[in-house]
Amino acid sequence: MSVEKTPNKKMRPQNKKMRKKNSSSKIFKKIGISFLIFMLIISVIATGYLFAVIKSTPPLDVDAVLSLNQPSSLYDNNAEFMDNLHTDEERYVIASNKMPDNLKNAFVSIEDERFYTHKGVDIQRILGAALMDVKKILTGQKGLHGASTLTQQLLKNTILTNEVSINRKVKEIYLALNLEEKLTKDQILQAYLNTIPLGGHVYGVEAASLLYFSKNTEQLNLIECAYLAGITQAPTYYSAFNDNNKEDPSRYINRTITVLSKMQELGYISNNEYTKAVQDLNNNKLVFKSIKKDYRLNYEWFVYPTVSQVKRDLKEKYKYTDEEVSKLMLNGGLKIYTTMDKNLQHFTQDTLNNYKNLNVGNSEAYDENGVPLLQASATIMDYRNGKVLAMVGGRGKQLPQSNNRAYTELRSIGSTTKPLTVYGPGIDQKIITAATSIDDAPLPVDIGKHYLDNKGKPYDPKNSPNEYLGLISPREAITYSKNVASVITEYNIGVKTGLAYGRNLGLVYGTKSETLSALALGEVENDPADRDGGNTYKLSAAFGTFGNGGLYTEPILYTKVVDAKGKTLLDGKVHQKQVFSPQTSYIMYDMLKGPVNYYGGAPAKWGNMPVAGKTGTSTDSKDLWFAGLSPYLSGSVWVGYDKPQTVIGGSGTVCANLWGKIMAKAHEGLEIKDLEKPNGIVNVTVCKDSGKLPSSLCSQDPRGDRLVEEMFIEGTEPKDICTTHISARVNRLNNRIAGPNTPSFLTQNRVFIKKTYPNPITKDYPYVLPSSQDTSTSPNVLTEQETKNKTESEPQVPPDVNSSPNTNSEPNNNQEAKPDSILDSILKPLKPN
Repeated sequence: MSVEKTPNKKMRPQNKKMRKKNSSSKIFKKIGISFLIFMLIISVIATGYLFAVIKSTPPLDVDAVLSLNQPSSLYDNNAEFMDNLHTDEERYVIASNKMPDNLKNAFVSIEDERFYTHKGVDIQRILGAALMDVKKILTGQKGLHGASTLTQQLLKNTILTNEVSINRKVKEIYLALNLEEKLTKDQILQAYLNTIPLGGHVYGVEAASLLYFSKNTEQLNLIECAYLAGITQAPTYYSAFNDNNKEDPSRYINRTITVLSKMQELGYISNNEYTKAVQDLNNNKLVFKSIKKDYRLNYEWFVYPTVSQVKRDLKEKYKYTDEEVSKLMLNGGLKIYTTMDKNLQHFTQDTLNNYKNLNVGNSEAYDENGVPLLQASATIMDYRNGKVLAMVGGRGKQLPQSNNRAYTELRSIGSTTKPLTVYGPGIDQKIITAATSIDDAPLPVDIGKHYLDNKGKPYDPKNSPNEYLGLISPREAITYSKNVASVITEYNIGVKTGLAYGRNLGLVYGTKSETLSALALGEVENDPADRDGGNTYKLSAAFGTFGNGGLYTEPILYTKVVDAKGKTLLDGKVHQKQVFSPQTSYIMYDMLKGPVNYYGGAPAKWGNMPVAGKTGTSTDSKDLWFAGLSPYLSGSVWVGYDKPQTVIGGSGTVCANLWGKIMAKAHEGLEIKDLEKPNGIVNVTVCKDSGKLPSSLCSQDPRGDRLVEEMFIEGTEPKDICTTHISARVNRLNNRIAGPNTPSFLTQNRVFIKKTYPNPITKDYPYVLPSSQDTSTSPNVLTEQETKNKTESEPQVPPDVNSSPNTNSEPNNNQEAKPDSILDSILKPLKPN
């Protein structure tokens, strides 16, 4: 007989607790398994990432780490040595035996105390740094603790970058483990001490020792060694030359003591050595003495722009960062073959240095460093291949890395802009021709009102000198550098058109300089916050376009860059673009012979070599220019002051003279020849006053025959007959239009010119059709045929105004031209009407 047991009611709560416990256990078990799976996934991902980074890391190049004594060097166009390159980083590599033990121990003590025991990575330090960083994050403190060993820092200073990323850190750790297997500890420490940044442009302990103490590293005492090791953490902050530290040196003194304490703690110095060192610090025995060193290179004007181009091209081709490029230039042992003609470079420098060559009224003066205040620059280049043969950025012995006025400085370029942004674009766009009629007279208000000055008055530019020729062609306008004619032409072709051409030719325009005056007269704003304008480097290339079929060739300063192993990294490729048509460029080249043959550019000419160019003078003669070309080379010269002021007695002629001397040297031994005229240009005889096909009246102008032969782009030659010349009967005594009541014996047929805006101050005003009448009747204007039939045999009035545009004589400001004397008019036999 079985007995059924009844449940014990007291046991039920315990069973419930057991079930809850089992349930909680299952939950925690699931969470634990999930966490393990999550960590496993993270580990797999992290491992995969690490392997991916390691796989993508280039093999360790030990030579790249150790080859620190290979400065980059430069060579001229004959492959002759110019100079070793001093970049922004100064370093002198020394051997380990030239480094005091105290110096090595000081760096190890403060930077990597387990250096001699770890294998490139200090796990203990990494864990300690991680714990420290977690505490900082939780407490809201700034700045994370570094954990790099000296081996890792060496790699960062040589073949890696300062980029803050996990990717770079993984590469660094991987390469550090490799480097420790291939080099001894002393080799690693030696390389590290030769690369460590120690303030300003100084890298390595030798350069730092010279900077701070004016002695070699091997001469350093204990406290000097401790000081150099201490500033590694923050060279500027701890520098003795920091103005704050000069007043209160406690900052770097305390840091030096910290290094000494660490050296004592690790057993590198004894207690007595430590005590004496601290006493020496307290007794001001840590003395600093900096020596001034001449950091100038032999050819700084050429070298630094060349380095700039090489860096730019390396970055573009190999996608280097700025830091990577700088390290390659410093450590790579590059050989840079420049385009510089050493003899021409020397001659150009000497020519500019010689004050007698400047021919100006200012006396020679110097600044506190012995540098001439009146400065100059010049650039000469082969405009077909872009090679710059000479570039000088200043006069006299300049301070290291001085302002390069030929390459980096920007100034207003004055009238040298006219062929580049006015007449060249106008002809190229077929808006004007070389014969188009322009009225060189004070600017009409209709134009000036579109460009108000600071006082709200219409723009009113002046010629220099303030003389006006009247009707002229672009050829004459550019020969005699007429400002108003340039402004009128720029207005007609459009400022945007001139701006586009100027920028295509390498000129720089800020937002405030997109103006009529900047494009027509070369007067840019040159806002300090938005520098613009041009320099001799830019103008030599721009003017070379006129000799190269309209192709603009970007100037190049090097032909080849080779690394330390002989591998060619860069070739100096020529970059060109078509700016003008071949026809436009040749016509402009021919027009630019005018200023050299007939006006202010005359000193630019030497021998029988054809020369074309343009002078330029900015407002108040603060910038003097000449830019031009021969069939071989182009170039430009500038003269002025760094702080703009008037060059007394100065004009573009000053620079034309310098340009001629330099170019004559550059052309020694070259055959005399001229550029070939391209197809697509026609020569047509036109009236020089209208630019149109001549009528018979154009030959009857009182000033003489007005016919000239001009070049035109085929299809732009004139088709219409001149209507500017007109014949009218006048009272020969008062030069007023004759009417029905004018006595026949006083009337005479004369040829005049018609103008839209006659102005009494222009030199052609005496030949303008009179507006006043001899009577109240309408003007009796004869047609060309009537003139032939009725007055062909009448005597012509001789010229009464000098017809030469270059004369300094003042024009007749009376509206009426002077007739023959009354006595002559009575005695001279006249034909009856």
